[in-house]
Amino acid sequence: MDSTDLAYDVFAKQCPSRTTLEHVTGRWGALTLGALHEGTFRFNELRRRVDGVSEKMLSQTLHALERDGLVRRDAQPTNPPRVDYQLTPLGREIAERLLTLIDFVQSRQDDVHKAQESYDEARGGR
Repeated sequence: MDSTDLAYDVFAKQCPSRTTLEHVTGRWGALTLGALHEGTFRFNELRRRVDGVSEKMLSQTLHALERDGLVRRDAQPTNPPRVDYQLTPLGREIAERLLTLIDFVQSRQDDVHKAQESYDEARGGR
């Protein structure tokens, strides 16, 4: 059986799609994909856009997303070197779905905040 015959099941312990899902839905992966949906960025531009991410974590995130085929790294042979990051077509498709979820979560944040307050009050405050 070759890899095209495999049925992926993210709920199965050994399924490789779990790793990809983790890269996409982890905090830095989701925010990086969302930011790159806005266009092409150089590393430091992207780091400023994804506020709070460390240089090391952004680098690791970009490597994982590039390996998964979601981000394209374009290194220009200039002095100093210029490296641009952008979404691949697959990355763009995933980012669009993520942005729908991100927009929904942001739009319902007042409800989440009320639920958190209610939860905390029922348990003696936090």
